[in-house]
Amino acid sequence: MRVAVLTTSYPRSAGDAAGRFVADAVEHVRLRGVDVEVVGPQQYRHFGIAYGHGMVGNLRRRPWLALLVPALLASFVRAVRHVDADLLHAHWLPAGWVAERSGKPYVVQVWGTDVELARRSPWLARRVLRRARLVIAASNDLAERARALGAREVRVIPSGVELPERVGAEAEPAEVLYAGRLSAEKGVLELLDAAEGLNLVVAGDGPLRDRIPFARGFVPHDELQQLYARAAVIACPSRREGFGVACLEAMAHGRPVVATRVGGLLDLVVDGETGIVVPPRDPAALRSALERLLADPDLRRKLGSAGRDRARTHFSWERVTDATLTAYAEAVGTMES
Repeated sequence: MRVAVLTTSYPRSAGDAAGRFVADAVEHVRLRGVDVEVVGPQQYRHFGIAYGHGMVGNLRRRPWLALLVPALLASFVRAVRHVDADLLHAHWLPAGWVAERSGKPYVVQVWGTDVELARRSPWLARRVLRRARLVIAASNDLAERARALGAREVRVIPSGVELPERVGAEAEPAEVLYAGRLSAEKGVLELLDAAEGLNLVVAGDGPLRDRIPFARGFVPHDELQQLYARAAVIACPSRREGFGVACLEAMAHGRPVVATRVGGLLDLVVDGETGIVVPPRDPAALRSALERLLADPDLRRKLGSAGRDRARTHFSWERVTDATLTAYAEAVGTMES
């Protein structure tokens, strides 16, 4: 089987965090012997829209770039039409739009921001989702939202994670880590209120960077893994979240997570078992959960160990790749016995 992965975000180097979870999925599928070609921003003209703050972030910061979006999409479509593949795997709805216009069979995978934006033009998303052989959603919440937009056949296939060989030693004094985009929907402003006086480490960048002067910006993948390994607690305070890659990576490192009761985070964190779940937009509840974990090393170890076991059992790359290959086979009608 020949598969072409269509994406608007893909790493440009080994340390590049952009689209890292897409690249990881590609490599694991390739290891199973599938011929995968990637059609990403390095294969078509993206006019500076794809990287930096991401497509949505770049368009918000520089609205005039919207004038170049039709040219970007046209270049994307041309690149895809030259691909020899049995199936296209489009990540995010914009790539799904490109796949639909290519005339080739495709599956589309939704991740969150694309589905949120699709509420503004549901008719466009409906066409893309209904014409897909299959829709892949990273969480149960996204699956429900995709069905509401018109998707017929939906499979929930999360991102996978590699478990480090061992759990790292916590730093002294204990650190609370936030890793992700610095934007309002990620709940970073609530976290700032909740973590006042605590040893908060922030790895990320985004439109709210000027509100968090001590943020480290986006850090290379290996450096981020070191931050997980030394943290006492990971905070995932999102107002909405399609999946939650940072949450899953924290669990793989054996770290307890304080997460909000939204979206894909509910597929990851089991309240009281692998972390603590709090309401979104509630700094007081977030503060209480952080203080509870910071005051109790035994509870941190217990929840962190259970989270690592859950990551190993439910989110291993072996399991995720099995599900992906099954979805591919269903989509092309060549299910193997």
